[in-house]
Amino acid sequence: MKHIETDILVIGGGLAGLAATARLAATGARAVCVDPAPADSAGSDLRTTAFLTPAISTLTTAGAWSGMETAGAPLWTMRIVDAGGRERMVRETCDFNAREMQETPFGWNIPNRTARRALIDRIAAAGSATLVAKTRVTHLLRRTSGVTARLSDGTAVKAKLVVAADGRNSNTRETAGIGVKRWHYAQRALVFAVTHEVPHDGTSTEIHRTGGPLTLVPMPDLDGSPCSSVVWMVPGPRAVELAAMEDAPLERILNGETMGLFGDMTIIGDRAVWPIIGQMTEALTAGRLALIGETAHVIPPIGAQGLNISLGDVEMLAELVADALASGTDFGATELLDRYARGRWPEMAVRVAGVDILNRFAQAEAQPVRDLRRFGLKVIHDLNPLRRAAMQLGMGARARHGR
Repeated sequence: MKHIETDILVIGGGLAGLAATARLAATGARAVCVDPAPADSAGSDLRTTAFLTPAISTLTTAGAWSGMETAGAPLWTMRIVDAGGRERMVRETCDFNAREMQETPFGWNIPNRTARRALIDRIAAAGSATLVAKTRVTHLLRRTSGVTARLSDGTAVKAKLVVAADGRNSNTRETAGIGVKRWHYAQRALVFAVTHEVPHDGTSTEIHRTGGPLTLVPMPDLDGSPCSSVVWMVPGPRAVELAAMEDAPLERILNGETMGLFGDMTIIGDRAVWPIIGQMTEALTAGRLALIGETAHVIPPIGAQGLNISLGDVEMLAELVADALASGTDFGATELLDRYARGRWPEMAVRVAGVDILNRFAQAEAQPVRDLRRFGLKVIHDLNPLRRAAMQLGMGARARHGR
C-alpha cells in the first residue's frame, strides 16, 4: 500500500480546490489535492470567470496568475442596463468604472479551461503541492490528532487538515454531518460565446428585463472581431428551448434581447446549460475540516461573485495557515478553524443574501417591481458615496483577518 504524508488534504479539484492547493503550498505547507477527473481533461466547461482584483492577488501569490492573464480580457467597466419597461428598450444605463477607484481594471475575464490548466501546471511545478488525479477519497477518518484518508487506488494519506472543495453535493460535507439550506429559482443559465460588431471596450454588460439578467463579458478579439462570453439566465424551460435552437434563430432572438447594443451578433462554439440554485452550508468547519467554495456556498452568476467568494475563502484560510506555520502552532486545531469560520461566515452570508435579492429583482415580472429596480439602480449610481461603496463591495475587498 502506498502512503502519503502531507500537511493539508484538499478534496476536490475544481477551480476552487486547485487554487486552494496552489495557494496553501505557497505558505510553505505541503498540500495534496485529490480529484476524480483526469489532470489533462479540458472538460466540457464553456464558462469564463471574471477574476476580480482580490482574487487576482490570491492567484498571483499562488504563482498561477501569469499562466492565465494572457488568455483573458480586462474588465474596466461594469455596465448595468435596465430594459424593464413595457417596451423592449433601454430605460437606464449605469456605468461603474474602475478608473474611479484604481489604476487597474476591476479584473480579467478568463476561460475556465485556461484557469484550470494554469493551476494544474503551477501545482506540478511546486515542490510542496501534489495533484492525485482520477482518484476519489473513499474513507476519511478525522481525529483530534490528525486525519487519515483512504483513496480509491488504495493509497493512504495522513494530514493535519482537510479542505473540502468537492462541490455543491459534497460527500465530505455530508459525511461530516454538516447540513445545507438549498433553494431554487426555476432558472437555468445558457452559456456560449459570440462575436459582435460593436467593440466591448473592456465593458461587462448586464441587461435586466425579466426572467433574469443577460450578461455579456469581454473576451479577447477573435480573428479581428470583438468577442464576448454570454451568460443568459432565463426560466428553465425557456433555457432548454433556446439551447436546442439552430444558431440563426437564436442569434435573431439574442440580437433582439440586446437591443442593438452590440450590433449583429454571431454565435461561436458550443453551448451549455447550467441549473441556477442558491445554497448555504450550516457550518464552515468540523473537526480538522474546513469547507470552501461551492461546498460552502452556491449563488447565481451575478456580479462575478461566485468563484471570487470562493477565492476569498482560500485566501483567509491560507493566511491563517501561514500564521500557524510562523508560530509553530497546529493549523488543523479547533482554534484556527474557529477563526476561519468567524472570519468568513459574516461576509459569506451577506454576499449570498445580496445576490439572492439581486436575482429575485432581476426575475421580476410585475411592472411596479421593475420600476422600483430601475429607481434603486439610478440612486446607487448617481450618488457618489453609494456608487463607490457598491464598487468596493462588488470587488469583494475585505480587511485582513484579525490576529
